[in-house]
Amino acid sequence: MSGFLKSSIGRKIAMALSALFLMIFLIMHVSINFTSVFSPELFNELSHFMGTNPVIQGLMQPILIFGVIFHFVMGFVLEARNRASRNVSYAKNKGAENSSWMSRNMLLSGVVILAFLGLHFYDFWVHEMTVKYIEGDMSGLIDPNNADSGFRYYEELREKFVSPIRVAIYSVAFVLLALHLLHGFNSAFQSMGANNKYTRSLKGFGKVYSIGVPALFIFIALFHHLTH
Repeated sequence: MSGFLKSSIGRKIAMALSALFLMIFLIMHVSINFTSVFSPELFNELSHFMGTNPVIQGLMQPILIFGVIFHFVMGFVLEARNRASRNVSYAKNKGAENSSWMSRNMLLSGVVILAFLGLHFYDFWVHEMTVKYIEGDMSGLIDPNNADSGFRYYEELREKFVSPIRVAIYSVAFVLLALHLLHGFNSAFQSMGANNKYTRSLKGFGKVYSIGVPALFIFIALFHHLTH
């Protein structure tokens, strides 16, 4: 495995696989969050299931955290290794004129998205881990001593989007995520050799995904902010 990651092709394939894994997670994440727009009860049920299921908490959550860390570390490694040669090729071939702003600034967008993930983890994940594993409350109830008090997930989500500053930060981060995905999606499939009769369809799906998923996240934040 270490030998595979030492090769340029190996690192690109590993980067692509981690990206595809995170794309699947984003679909699941935005799908659950979107239920909060039309059914607080369903959102609470799904959130409680995801937050208490032992397979998700004990297996999938650590894999997800590893996937996030691996993807960003591998991205920084690839960018650092390619930057010198890229600068030379740009000087010879006028790369700045022949490539998109996003392709030249994937590292920058990655850093901003990583900073946003830190805020997102602080807002939700750290709080959730504190309630469940430090305070020992696995009930998910607003009042753990009252079974009829209702689940807290929906109210906590709504509360996070009261501040217009926080909503603006989320929106900007998801715009950058869209740009990051637009370039990264095609790069991921190219790294895995998906240059065939399905390439055009994959590119079309990539555009819909890259714009649609971040747009849904922004919509959810704006919805809860404007209807609070």
